[in-house]
Order: sequence, then C-alpha cells, then structure tokens
Amino acid sequence: QLQLVESGGGLVHPGGSLRLSCAASGSSLDYYAIAWFRQAPGKEREGVSCISTSTGSTYYEDSVKGRFTISRDNAKNTVYLQMNSLKPEDTAVYYCAAFQWAGVVCRMTIPYDYWGQGTQVAVSS
Repeated sequence: QLQLVESGGGLVHPGGSLRLSCAASGSSLDYYAIAWFRQAPGKEREGVSCISTSTGSTYYEDSVKGRFTISRDNAKNTVYLQMNSLKPEDTAVYYCAAFQWAGVVCRMTIPYDYWGQGTQVAVSS
C-alpha cells in the first residue's frame, strides 16, 4: 500500500521560496503519476503540477508556470515541488497525490487515489 507524506511547508514572505517534499513508502514510485494539489480556505481544491515518473514528463497550471518546478529523486523515492517567487495567492494546504500510470504525460484529471495529509504554505508580509 503506497503511503505519501508531505513536508516542507511554512510561512514565507512574498517573493520567497519553499521546497515541498512528498516522500513515498510501501512502493516504488516507478510508473506513477504524482501530482500536487492545493486548497485555500473557502476555495475548492485545485491542481498545481504533475509528473509522470516513467518518462519525467511534467505539467504545470498556468498560475504557477515559470515559478514552480516539480521533480523526482529516485534514490529517495520522493517528489519535490520547488516554489519560487511565491505570492499571497499561493497560500493553501498543499497535497501530493499518486495514481499508477504508465502514460507518457500526466494529467491533473487522472483519478488520483493515494493522498498525503497535506502541508500548510502561508505567504504573507
């Protein structure tokens, strides 16, 4: 059974950076789609980025393109989300999610069925 644990959240000033980690256990992350979602208070959950672990192909929502980078460390069985140039509107609980996937590209619409517990990101001056 795959388990996901996020870490790396915190409070940062606008323009700052954070790196979120999604550590997996119970299974190798080979042939998975791994995604980051976020949910701000009073808002619906929204997709942020995903990666196809078999190909390394990535996807970013327009709101984070050019600022966020998703990557994978095979040796650590961990997926990262490097977040730069953070804005107050990036404030949310960030979740990583996984779905067994052999596709070339990932999609945010995949029915992700493994979820972490979330990590809080707050961007404020």
